[in-house]
Amino acid sequence: MQKKQLARAALMVLAAAALLGAGYVAGNRHAPASVPTATATTDATTAATGDKTASGSGRKVLYWHDPMVPNQHFDKPGKSPFMDMQLEPVYADEGGSNGIRIDPGLQQNLGIRYATVRRQDTTEGFDAVATTQFDESKADVVQSRVTGYIDHLYASAPMQRVAKGAPIASLFVPDWLAPQEEYLALKRAGMDNDMLAASRARMQAMSIPDGLIASLERTGKAQTHVTLFAPRTGVLTELNVRDGAMVSPGQTLAKVSGLDKLWLLVEVPEALALQVRPGMIVDAVFAGDPSQHFTGHIREILPGISASSRTLQARLDIDNADLRLTPGMLMRARIGAAKKISRLLVPSEAVITTGKRSLVIVRNADGRLQPVQVTVGNDAGDDTEVSSGLTEGQQVVASGQFLIDSEASLKSVLPWLEGSNGAVPGAAASAPATASASSSAASQTYETTGKVENVTAGDITFSHQPVPALGWGAMTMSFGKPSPTAFPDVKPGETVHFAFRQTDDGYQLTKVEPAGGDK
Repeated sequence: MQKKQLARAALMVLAAAALLGAGYVAGNRHAPASVPTATATTDATTAATGDKTASGSGRKVLYWHDPMVPNQHFDKPGKSPFMDMQLEPVYADEGGSNGIRIDPGLQQNLGIRYATVRRQDTTEGFDAVATTQFDESKADVVQSRVTGYIDHLYASAPMQRVAKGAPIASLFVPDWLAPQEEYLALKRAGMDNDMLAASRARMQAMSIPDGLIASLERTGKAQTHVTLFAPRTGVLTELNVRDGAMVSPGQTLAKVSGLDKLWLLVEVPEALALQVRPGMIVDAVFAGDPSQHFTGHIREILPGISASSRTLQARLDIDNADLRLTPGMLMRARIGAAKKISRLLVPSEAVITTGKRSLVIVRNADGRLQPVQVTVGNDAGDDTEVSSGLTEGQQVVASGQFLIDSEASLKSVLPWLEGSNGAVPGAAASAPATASASSSAASQTYETTGKVENVTAGDITFSHQPVPALGWGAMTMSFGKPSPTAFPDVKPGETVHFAFRQTDDGYQLTKVEPAGGDK
């Protein structure tokens, strides 16, 4: 009886040990699976609640994106709708609202130059085109006061230079003969002074010059010729008679315009018509000699806008005592106010104008680049006034090579920098930044290994391994063939090693060979 009890106790001990062992083994098998289950639950909760803190790192995620399409942002992780790959996070300390960090080597390749926003006292003004003209207020006319004939014409043609007092024409006036002979007859007859005075007044009424009357009294000979002289030094802008021509009272024989004073007519664009005012200072230079400056103040604004040029004319007087200028010269005029105003200036090439807004790319204190919208004013030489958006001392990108054009810079360069954070893929994907950068990206070849998914006449699709040089993860994408007959032995399902480079049409294959073959 006792033996049976001992045997039963031994069997119970063995059964308990077996159960403990089974429980230990089961626990070791199932314990690892519980960890990823909890992790997956946490990730699902993160995506559902919108928590953008990376698990375990404490870094804040701004958004998720596909590196190949950096412009498209997603608020939760998942698979890219553009490529066969997972979306990648962009962290707050890598970019976003604080700007874009670019590798110094890439900055050098892009030829990025910087300029400092500075404050300078400048005059309110703008540049315009101007032309010189005769000052019509300084023009004199040579007219005939009697009916006569051109006995001799001293001036030969219009635009001839003449000096003051130079003879223009000699007139023969037959009507002057009778009153002069009458005066001489009265004088010889011994008539009293009243009769002589009446005869003298008659000759004056017939426009006989006082000098000719005095000569008549002195010589006793009638004069029927009179010479007309230039009233000022200048140019014969008009000459309306020829030898032998008949002239009548009030007829203009010639017009003499001076050269010591000229008019400068400034062609003000219609868009700036409201900014120009009488009294503004004009500094003009002749295109043939920029060292020569001619200054003056706007005297008047001529009414009316030219229908052909859409400009408003402003007129001023300029001194030309040394006769360096001649009418018709084209000049470049700078119109400015007399009082200087302190303004913020940046190089004009730093401003990106899209038509709807103006931006500059600012370099922050931590070295990041960030586009900032600004309000611009007038140009001041090679600089542009900025009325809002910037502060004195800030650094802006002022590279003509980097900012090729506004559309490319805003729609391609900046999104690429934001998406790649300074890596080279952007240069290969979308940036028309500089000729040197494009040339370098086009000449560089990248290699990887992948499985052929599809082959067409134009391209081959691979499920390829990561490309570290471009910052790419494993993905499925298509690469162009150099020609429809290239790589005829490549078949779907094969694992191959291939090389590619960037072209204007995308990524193009340069080599495809079986994996493990000669490279």
